[in-house]
Amino acid sequence: MQFQQMHRQVLLLATAQAMFQTVSVLVMTVGGLAGGLVAASPSLATAPIAAMFLGTATATVPASMWMARTGRRPGFVLGALLGTTGGLTAALGVWLGSLAVLSLGTFLVGTYQAFAQFYRFAAGEVADETFRPRAISLVLGGGVVAALAGPVLAHLGQSLFSTQYVGSFLLLSVVSVIAASLLLGLRVSPPPRAEEGVGAGRPWGAIVSQPTYLVALFGAATGYGIMILAMTATPIAMVHHHHELGAASTVIQLHVLGMFLPSFFTGSLIARFGVLRVMLAGVALFAGHVLMTLTGTGFSSFAGALVMLGVGWNFLYIGGTTLLTTTYNVAEKGRAQATNDLIIFAVGLACSLSAAALLQVFGWQMLNTLLLPWLGLAALALLWLAYTQRARVMTAPAE
Repeated sequence: MQFQQMHRQVLLLATAQAMFQTVSVLVMTVGGLAGGLVAASPSLATAPIAAMFLGTATATVPASMWMARTGRRPGFVLGALLGTTGGLTAALGVWLGSLAVLSLGTFLVGTYQAFAQFYRFAAGEVADETFRPRAISLVLGGGVVAALAGPVLAHLGQSLFSTQYVGSFLLLSVVSVIAASLLLGLRVSPPPRAEEGVGAGRPWGAIVSQPTYLVALFGAATGYGIMILAMTATPIAMVHHHHELGAASTVIQLHVLGMFLPSFFTGSLIARFGVLRVMLAGVALFAGHVLMTLTGTGFSSFAGALVMLGVGWNFLYIGGTTLLTTTYNVAEKGRAQATNDLIIFAVGLACSLSAAALLQVFGWQMLNTLLLPWLGLAALALLWLAYTQRARVMTAPAE
């Protein structure tokens, strides 16, 4: 019975992840287009997308700390309701022709994302040690649905009303409220109380200064930052190189599938080969992305590069999450997870805001080439941790 309950909760979280990612992909699909309709200057068209990332970065720490006190279910339901409110507000902003109101709406969607980023950690909490890597990867696998549903709902809602994209954001609200209803069925063990003898755990500095924690964080931040930078720049680069918008949309869809399809076996790969080897494979795939961009600016070069980028992100992000869960206990999870996700989304925010400017200065191929030193540092960090772990095992006294 406990085995069935564990799998049922992971399935629920995977479904909630699919709905959340559908909302996120929908904003990425029409946020800039809707912004272009209401912005006073074309340079401000992507402000709604930047506002979503800002909302995530702002709410990550409060979301984690609040859930550490109240539990996962209340936080996840609140997050989905914030997404519902955000969709309604964004629809109102488009209808009023107000960039500020539209951006406020996507900011609230970003706060939904801040709560939803902890679905993967909740999967680790409802699963036993053996099933944990697969549980995390299966929850992230919910994004496969989003790769297909997000753009479809965005375009379906485009012309539902006389004002373009109002319907898209209203559909976003519908998906969010369904997610909130679904999450009412979540059952995660409540956070421990100090009087039960769990205590407050180690100080924040002791948690985040662990070498394993730092390498896990750096690996996940590398995966997220490079993925956001290249993904944001791709449509602009493709249009600059005379591709149609439809071709750019297809490449982004292939990229999102590359991000989430491997989730169905990434956990098994981690269980078989170890988390550090899988993360190193992610770095190698990112390097393959860079090399693929140097083969040209045709459709196949863009598509091949973005698929490698997606799979590389999957290995680094799931691997980093799995590695991070080994560095803290239950009483410390709020601080550990909040710090991790805050830094990851701060890196993502910086990369999303700078992508267009860096592309304009360096061009598509040079922009990607400049990522190689970052990837080199990530590979060195992973190799160093693997070496120190092996040395520790070899020098440990035999029992």
